Amino acid sequence: METQIKASLNALLAAIKAADGQIIADEMARLDDFVARGRAGLHPQLVHFLENRSYAKALMFLGGETDIPVGVCGGREGKR
Repeated sequence: METQIKASLNALLAAIKAADGQIIADEMARLDDFVARGRAGLHPQLVHFLENRSYAKALMFLGGETDIPVGVCGGREGKR
């Protein structure tokens, strides 16, 4: 499922750059469906990123990056 999520994230980010509202809506719905169906089998951090629509961070996570910036919703840096 992570491969499908990554493909959907790439399609979404490309649609955002192209300002294609229909594809944006379709891919966001698809990502929501992946979370709803696969929550138990997905890494909790990935679920967190997807639920909070932190799509760039979700893509970074799937790419194996470890230096994902802390957001305002958590982490020591974000709770100032």
